Amino acid sequence: MNIRRRNRLWLICSILIGVGLTLALILYALRSSIDLFYTPGEIIYGKRETQQMPEVGQRLRVGGMVMPGSVVRDADPKSLKITFTVYDAEAEIDVSYEGILPDLFKEGQGVVVQGELQENNHVLAKEVLAKHDENYTPPEVEKAMQENHRRPAAAYKENAS
Repeated sequence: MNIRRRNRLWLICSILIGVGLTLALILYALRSSIDLFYTPGEIIYGKRETQQMPEVGQRLRVGGMVMPGSVVRDADPKSLKITFTVYDAEAEIDVSYEGILPDLFKEGQGVVVQGELQENNHVLAKEVLAKHDENYTPPEVEKAMQENHRRPAAAYKENAS
């Protein structure tokens, strides 16, 4: 092999290594800013396809129904702290939120909570979105609701006891 070909080979190899390293760093940086969608059952039992469980401290979105009778507001009238339970047909998780809730938020209503997973499957919410009256629902949310929201809250609560 002559010197010219060897230099080209080294140049091509170093460019490929540089591009691979750059892609790896970009994907690693994006990993911390991705919010994955979970249902309460998927938080407890893992995703159906991969059995992937969310980790404590992971940012995520949780979609489900607000459990009737679970909304508890802080005793201080000046406080905006609220805790409630989000459920689906398989499980329930507790959510804490401090802030102004959407006007459409109520018990028995569908919500999507964006926040961070804490110990004991508790979500510390940064944002709460309530289901609105429009007919459009993203396909993955519609599929999850069809699979997981088969029973009313009363039937679920009886089985949980």
